[in-house]
Amino acid sequence: MLSRIWSAAIVGIDAIKVGVEVDLSGGLPTMVVVGLPDTAVQESRERCRAALKNSGFPFPMRKIVINLTPADLRKEGPSFDLPISVGVLAATEQVKPDLLDDFLFMGELSLDGTLRPVAGVLAIAAAAKSLGIKGVVVPADNAREAAVVPGLEVYGFKHLTEMADFLNHPDQHMPFQIDGPAELAHAHKNQLDLRDVKGQAQARRALEIAAAGGHNLIFVGPPGSGKTMLARRLPSILPPLSFEEALEVTQIHSVAGLLKEKGSLVTSRPFRSPHHSASGPSLVGGGSFPKPGEISLAHRGVLFLDEMTEFKRDVLEFLRQPLEDGFVTITRTRQSVEFPAQFTLISSTNPCPCGYYGDPVQPCTCSPRSREQYWARLSGPLMDRIDLQVVVGRLKPEEMTRISEGEASEPVRVRVEQARDRAHTRFQSETALQCNADMQSRHLRHWCPLDATTQGLLENAVRKLGLSARATDRILKVARTIADLGNADSLQAQHVAEAIQYRTIDRMQ
Repeated sequence: MLSRIWSAAIVGIDAIKVGVEVDLSGGLPTMVVVGLPDTAVQESRERCRAALKNSGFPFPMRKIVINLTPADLRKEGPSFDLPISVGVLAATEQVKPDLLDDFLFMGELSLDGTLRPVAGVLAIAAAAKSLGIKGVVVPADNAREAAVVPGLEVYGFKHLTEMADFLNHPDQHMPFQIDGPAELAHAHKNQLDLRDVKGQAQARRALEIAAAGGHNLIFVGPPGSGKTMLARRLPSILPPLSFEEALEVTQIHSVAGLLKEKGSLVTSRPFRSPHHSASGPSLVGGGSFPKPGEISLAHRGVLFLDEMTEFKRDVLEFLRQPLEDGFVTITRTRQSVEFPAQFTLISSTNPCPCGYYGDPVQPCTCSPRSREQYWARLSGPLMDRIDLQVVVGRLKPEEMTRISEGEASEPVRVRVEQARDRAHTRFQSETALQCNADMQSRHLRHWCPLDATTQGLLENAVRKLGLSARATDRILKVARTIADLGNADSLQAQHVAEAIQYRTIDRMQ
């Protein structure tokens, strides 16, 4: 007796359809899994046997061969427990086979038959929809996650017996439904607000420009000046996620296993803040079978590197290509996968090892040589990719004791959204561009023409600051964002002059 069940395997952040074939034949009672399974899939034999027996289903005392197709694709994780169990039940005619071709099955089994949540359900649900499959059967804790994919029937069950009853009596069960756009509309808003920040007018302005144009930003200043406080409030002034963006972000978090038992949709822009001891693979992704790293988990959101100069130099160099390309390709001997990585990099650092170089109150105790070595951890090519470089000075005593609040995040976010709307209107013919930071050199020639005065201003800045061609292009991108915030159709000298101000610490030592 032979049965075939459909499931899926995760490769990168995408899912590939996998067939689970179960064959019962004469011979000594044994259970064999073939088709390049990993250790977790091999262990499914014992989990499935115990779960079926403890759920009241007779287990066949025959030779059972389970083949996972395609045979050359690596299968990993416990999500094949449920399809293997369903295959055994179908081969022994304990469930009807009528619905087996219409659904994908995935889920981990406890020994008592309880269904446990697994990672990557949203990616598998999206793949099922694109393949024209009717629906998916998942653990109850994964049902909300899968149901955000429109036009797909999702059935979530807590126990193996409930799933068997569904296959035998489908009319007695209703699919789980959720309104994804409504979930996004009622998202819990960020609690951090810019009104908590005292003073720091230039830093607040730089934060607004970074949000409006998707520009990378670094704050440099002494301890306690508010660098981290400012950076953590960037998500509060970013435009909300669209439903398509939310699905994209949620799929990455689902594959990384961050959505188990935590709801359905990522409703706010990601904010990732890895510790400075993080390794290169933890940032960009990796492993024998690559998983997304911090830069992919920050996709469509913010990656915050606090105390950036404390990161190892070789780790920071991992960021150079993703910052330029918007994606990262992880290549291994057995496979090569691509992870999206369109994020805004926000970082902070002290100006020197002691933290007080240039401070008007606390004297610096570092030698010129130690300051030079400190800044050497940030390479020139990496600093070229940071559009806004802002010095955050010590607060004045009257600013510290001021009772009145600063401007709140809400009006700033309105200005940011208006600036982004202007950019979207301009990019109608270039659908791949999301914000000004995504522009290439050919776009700058078209949308950032300079008059003679402005061109002379920029040329003088390039000579005095020793800027590279990449840094010069980024000045024009920032100037274009400043013009959008000022509702200006063309670049003017004051826009370029303000953008140049944010490059003054390129070679700070």
